[in-house]
Amino acid sequence: MSLQEKKLFLLDMDGTLYLDDNLFDGVLDFLTAVKGRGGRYLFLTNNSSKGVEDYVKKLRRLGIEAEPEDFLTSVHATVHTLKKEFPNAVCYVSGTASFRRQLTDAGIAVRDTLSDDIDLLLSGFDTELTFQKLEDSCILLNRGVTWLATNPDWVCPTAYGYVPDCGSVCQMLTKATGKTPRFIGKPQPDMVHLALEKTGFASEEAVMVGDRLYTDIACGVNAGIDTVFVLSGEGTVQDIEEMNIQPTWVMEDVAELYRKMEESNT
Repeated sequence: MSLQEKKLFLLDMDGTLYLDDNLFDGVLDFLTAVKGRGGRYLFLTNNSSKGVEDYVKKLRRLGIEAEPEDFLTSVHATVHTLKKEFPNAVCYVSGTASFRRQLTDAGIAVRDTLSDDIDLLLSGFDTELTFQKLEDSCILLNRGVTWLATNPDWVCPTAYGYVPDCGSVCQMLTKATGKTPRFIGKPQPDMVHLALEKTGFASEEAVMVGDRLYTDIACGVNAGIDTVFVLSGEGTVQDIEEMNIQPTWVMEDVAELYRKMEESNT
């Protein structure tokens, strides 16, 4: 299907719509155009460090009208996986207070200190990371507990460059213990499947838009939907050949996506 025929736009945020508090040009026009054609967009993020309420406030501050139901995060996907596959697991959470609160609110048994009843180590993007959490994680991994992580992103973009994300911290733990996690968020297809279920759109009507090949675009590919790779964040054109992940479309930014959509209207 052409861009003109797409109805559901699944949007990464960091590096795709903005960096820190800097909204990219064309984003508001693009979002208005999607709604104007009777479509819908959802914001999909691997960032587990903040709750949906924080994203709602941020987008509104940037001039984007948003409600909690407009978001799907790696925390949603993680809760879905835990309830489906590990319904009674007690989880040690190496993540932010917000992450732990989201899990607790969803009915997940959470620990933030070591105890004998822990079944599972859950690692997230932790902007409150301490050495104690790293040490506790190593102890648990050496015990042989199951290890899940919210996302494999190596870095999180900021206005001044990048900071280590969940994937980098997990790699550090892998080097220390020889253990590897199962990642839950993008590039796994779960978040796209949840989005399709939530909105009722067919996969042919959906498109994933993001700045990372190995998470955003790979997620769309794995879920069997079209993708738009934007070059406004972490990814580069060279990544396509190096990672052997092929997006449906490659564009400089969301402003170009908006222009392409408008061109197809004429």
